[in-house]
Amino acid sequence: MAASSKGNEKVVYVGDSRIRKGTSPNIPADYSAFPGKSEAFIPNFLLKEWMVGVVVLVGLLVLTIAEPAPLGYPADPLNAAFIPMPDWYFLFLYQLLKYPYVSQDYLVLGTVGVPGIAFGALMLAPFLDTGKERRFYRRPIASSLMILSLIAIVYLTKVSWDFYTHELRLTNTIPEHKLREEKAREAAEKGQERPNPMKKEKPAALVDADDPATAILKKAQCITCHAADLQGQAGIPALAGVGDRLTKEEIAEIVTNGRNNMPSFKEQLSTAEIDQVATWLAKQKAVQ
Repeated sequence: MAASSKGNEKVVYVGDSRIRKGTSPNIPADYSAFPGKSEAFIPNFLLKEWMVGVVVLVGLLVLTIAEPAPLGYPADPLNAAFIPMPDWYFLFLYQLLKYPYVSQDYLVLGTVGVPGIAFGALMLAPFLDTGKERRFYRRPIASSLMILSLIAIVYLTKVSWDFYTHELRLTNTIPEHKLREEKAREAAEKGQERPNPMKKEKPAALVDADDPATAILKKAQCITCHAADLQGQAGIPALAGVGDRLTKEEIAEIVTNGRNNMPSFKEQLSTAEIDQVATWLAKQKAVQ
C-alpha cells in the first residue's frame, strides 16, 4: 500500500506488480457488514435466485418422475357422475372462478384480468420495489401483499378441496384412480392380469332383450349412464353380463339403495318393479 501523487488517495498494489486493485462502483460493499443494506441486483442477487430456482426445479422433476400423474379414463360427456378437477396448483384459481364477480358475465376478468395482474406484479416487483432494505418488517407494503397472497392461495385451495371431497361423499363417488387401485389389487389377489381400462372387451349379448323389464329401465333412465345398448361406458359397468358378477339379491340391493356412482331408485320404482328388473338382470350372463 502506498500513497498516490495526490496525497489523499491510497493505492493498493497486488504482489510486486504495480497494478492497481480493480474497483467496480456499481457493486456495493459486502452487504452482510451493513444491516439493512443490499447487494447489486444484477448479477449478484439474480445469480443466487437462479441457483435456488435450479434446485427447486430439479426437486420438482424428481417428484414428477417418482410419482407420475395418473391418467384418467377417456373423456365421456355422458358420464354425469364425473367431477372435473384441475391439478392441485390450480385449485385456488378453480375456486376463485366460482365466485360471481369473476365468473359468468365477468369471466374474462377472472380468467385473464386477476391472474394477469398477479403474475404481472411478480414480474415487475424488482422494478416497482427498488428499496435496499432486506428485512421484511421494514418493507410493510411488499410484505403485506406477499402474506395476503399466500393466505388467499392457501384458503382458496383448502375450500376447493373440501368442496370436492364433500361432493364425493354426497354422490357416493369413488375417484377413478381409487377404482383402478381397487381393481388392480383384486386382480392381483386372484392371480389375474391387471385390468386395462383402455382395452375394450367383446360385449356380451343381451338375454331376452324384449322382456318388459327393459321398459322399466328406460323409465328409470338407466340408459343415460349404462348406454342405450346397456354395454356401459367409461367408468360405468355394463348391464349386459351383469349376471356373471352379481346375484339377483345383490342386484336388487344395489338398485334399491345405490352403490358408488349409482343412485338409489327406491323412490322412483316400486318393490315389484325392482324385483322384475333384478330378475331380468340376473339372467344377463356372458356365457350361456
